[in-house]
Amino acid sequence: MAGPRARGVTVPATGEAGRENGPVSEHAAGLGVDEIMDLLATGAARPLCPDVPVSQLDHALQTASLLEREFPGDRELAAAGLVHDIGHLLPGGTDEAHATDAAREVRRVLGSRVATMVGLHVAAKRYLVATDGGYGGVLTADSVVSLGRQGGAMDEEEAAAFLSRPLAADAVALRRADDSGKVEGLVVRDLGHWVPLLRGLSERGGAA
Repeated sequence: MAGPRARGVTVPATGEAGRENGPVSEHAAGLGVDEIMDLLATGAARPLCPDVPVSQLDHALQTASLLEREFPGDRELAAAGLVHDIGHLLPGGTDEAHATDAAREVRRVLGSRVATMVGLHVAAKRYLVATDGGYGGVLTADSVVSLGRQGGAMDEEEAAAFLSRPLAADAVALRRADDSGKVEGLVVRDLGHWVPLLRGLSERGGAA
């Protein structure tokens, strides 16, 4: 699955090291569409995890394509699927912070709804582990390990609080596509297909 060549874009430091110097300004934190695409393209050379034979880019494209197919009218949900894991591609990114890092980076250009869904996709995993008896069986070994670092299954109070959030159902849909978008050799649209979608969201006003 070919994508545009990365242009050596400079992205802000994130993760625990990036936070040591205090809050990052909204302008400094937000990536543009070209920067997001360049960052995603670097994922072609990054394995998703040791037990899954796909790249970070493959996973992003598969997740977005699954959501586009299942929810054809929801452009923002598909965009969230594409960018949900870019926190792993940022300098200093960690499992614990990758969802919030990614949400921060895309909020300015892709808008609040996309950013919120991205920011909640780890919480959605914790919710599903707590409430869906069969869900644990779909998790890869790496996801099971990261679950412990991310807080484990929600307790009853946390699950109720999560479910009360306006975008909880969307975050769960994103999470389920995230878990399914790890298929070796699956043919999906390439990265260039998604450029008009992200540009359209940006031109509509992003976080405005």
